[in-house]
Amino acid sequence: MTPERYQKFRAVLDRRQPDLTVMTDQVHKNHNLSAIIRTCDAVGIADLHLTQPKEGYRGIRRRSMGSHKYVNVHHYDRVQDTAAHLKQQGFTIYAAHFSEQAIPYHEVDFTQPCALMLGAEKRGISSEAAALADQHIIIPMQGMVASYNVSVAAAVILVEAQRQRLIKGMYDQPKLPEACYRKALFQWGYPELARYCDERRLPYPELNDHGQLINPSLWYEKVRTCKHESIDERGTEHE
Repeated sequence: MTPERYQKFRAVLDRRQPDLTVMTDQVHKNHNLSAIIRTCDAVGIADLHLTQPKEGYRGIRRRSMGSHKYVNVHHYDRVQDTAAHLKQQGFTIYAAHFSEQAIPYHEVDFTQPCALMLGAEKRGISSEAAALADQHIIIPMQGMVASYNVSVAAAVILVEAQRQRLIKGMYDQPKLPEACYRKALFQWGYPELARYCDERRLPYPELNDHGQLINPSLWYEKVRTCKHESIDERGTEHE
């Protein structure tokens, strides 16, 4: 990792908004999900919460989103589980959904901890998901079409959230917890080494102020020593 790339990563992580997120319900087309992830990254969202849809389940695989390494995608089997997790974290859930209670999206205060819930383009969110939302929001339409594509709707609403947060200076100071910040910084800068460590449950090597590994030879030696000790212990137990 070059010093320039390291500083770029830090600048991006400094602007991440851990109290702004997106959750999906029944969004099953990969190109829509990819576009939503791209928008999340663009406005500083670190996490997307994806409820596995009933339709198109086979078409959605975690590895299909591997190129979107800058946004963490969390998978849930039921929208109830997604909503419960976010509400436990203090998020208010705003669902993009046509209903009598819906208000225009720009009337929402997106500077508070909140999650945007999005549904499939044709059917929208499920009735179960609609009941879980704290507030329904809409994008006022002026033409013949009834709604935007889900990925376009996500961009419209999230850019408004970004605008409100920029006005309040919420991008000016780092907000990610230190452990999350350091983990993401290492994973972005050294993805293969991070994968190696994760698979073996090893701690990441430390980085210096320029993003370089601190004494990598010593770290590799410790890894080899631990590996040999583990093999010896298994052999002793076997005997």
